[in-house]
Amino acid sequence: MLDINYVRSNLDLVKRKLEERNFPPDALETFASLDQRRRSLVGERDDLNARRNRESQEIGKLMKEGLKQDAESRRLQVRDIGARISVVEADLSEIERELNSLMVGIPNLPHESVPVGADESANREIRRWGTPRRFSFEPRDHVELGALLGILDTQSAVRMSGARFAVLKGAGARLERALINFCLDLHTRVHGYLEIVPPFIVNGGALFGTGQLPKFEQDLFKLQDDRNLYLIPTAEVPLANIEAGEILDGARLPISMVAYSPCFRSEAGSYGKDTKGLIRQHQFEKVELVKITKPEQSYDELESLTAHAESVLQLLGLPYRAVALSTGDLGFGSAKTYDLEVWLPSQNTYREISSCSNCEAFQARRAQIRFKRESDSKPEYAHTLNGSGLAIGRTWLAVLENYQQEDGSVLIPEALRPFMGDMDAIHPQGG
Repeated sequence: MLDINYVRSNLDLVKRKLEERNFPPDALETFASLDQRRRSLVGERDDLNARRNRESQEIGKLMKEGLKQDAESRRLQVRDIGARISVVEADLSEIERELNSLMVGIPNLPHESVPVGADESANREIRRWGTPRRFSFEPRDHVELGALLGILDTQSAVRMSGARFAVLKGAGARLERALINFCLDLHTRVHGYLEIVPPFIVNGGALFGTGQLPKFEQDLFKLQDDRNLYLIPTAEVPLANIEAGEILDGARLPISMVAYSPCFRSEAGSYGKDTKGLIRQHQFEKVELVKITKPEQSYDELESLTAHAESVLQLLGLPYRAVALSTGDLGFGSAKTYDLEVWLPSQNTYREISSCSNCEAFQARRAQIRFKRESDSKPEYAHTLNGSGLAIGRTWLAVLENYQQEDGSVLIPEALRPFMGDMDAIHPQGG
C-alpha cells in the first residue's frame, strides 16, 4: 500500500506514475475529493472539541460563583456540541473507510528505471545467456516427450481433478524432486538463504499483506468454511508474513529466505491460454526466494536475487534471457521486476520461468514489517523482494525439451545427476 501522506503531498506525480501503469486516473480524483472532505471534518472536529473544552471550563467557573442557572444553560450548549462531534466523527469514520478502501486497491508506483509502456510489448531485454540448440530433427514438445517416456499423465489428472492438473510418474516424479532439492541446496549452501518450511494454507490477513487480497481473490482457492483460509498461490505469502507486525533489529537485515511449496492458482481470466501441458497449471511446485531489506539495500538485493535465480538456469545449461518489465506489465505490488525467460525449442521462443521483484515498502506497509536502525530510532518500513528460484514445473519441461534426443530419450544435465541417483538419461518406455 502506498503512503497516504506521500500521495497527498505528491498527487500529480502519483497520478502520472499510475497513468504509466494504465491505472484509471479518476481514482486519484476520488482520493483528492475524499481527502479534502476528511481534512474539513478533522478541522471541524478539532474546533468543536476546543469549543467544548472552553465551555466546560466556563461551566466550572460559573458553578464556583454559584451561578447554577447560567451553568445549566452552558451545559445544554455543551451537549449540543457533543452531539455534533458524534455526527462529525461518524462521517469522518466513513470517509476514512472509503479512503482506506481506495488506497488498498491502488498499485505500487514504478521505479524510475522501469521502461514506460502500455503492455509487455514495451518490455526491455537486458541480457541473454546460452545459445539455443540447433536440432538435426524436429524437436518434440514436453507433452509428447512425457507421454513417450511414460512420465507425464494428464488423462488421469483430468479424471480426478479436472483440467490443468498433471500426474508425474517414475523418472518424471524423480526429476521433479531432484529439481526441488537442487534449487534448495544451491540457494541455502551457496547463496546463503535460510530454508523455511511454511504453512501452505494462510488466512486472509496474510494475503492482504502481500497484496493478493482484496483485489485478486478470484485467482485464489478458498477453503469452504468460516475460517477465512486460502491455499497459497506462492510461498512468497507465508515467507513475507513471518515478520508481519514485527519491528526488526536493523542489524538483522537483509533477511534472505527460501522455501519449496506447492502453489495453487485458479488462473481466472486465462481460459484458452497454455491449456496444453505444464505451462499454466492450477497446482504447481516452486522454490521461492524472499528478502527483507533496508530501503537503501533493496535495489542491490534485487540484482543479487535475480542473479541467484539465473544461476539455476546456468548450472542446468538452459538458455534464457532477462527482461525488465514495462510499467504496463508490472505486477500489482511491484516497483520493478525482471522476468527470466527460458528457451523452449518446441515453441521456438522464450517463456517466463521466474519473476524477480522489488516491492519496496508496498507490502511492508500492508503487513506492518518495520525495523529500527538503532534501539532508540524511530521504526521505518522495510523493503520486501521476491522471486522464483525457480518455477519447478517449467524447469522440468525446459529440461525435457532442451535435452531431448532424436530417439525420444532425454539426457539429464550434469549438475542434476547427483540428485537423480547418477541417472544420466530418461529413456522411452521399452527403449
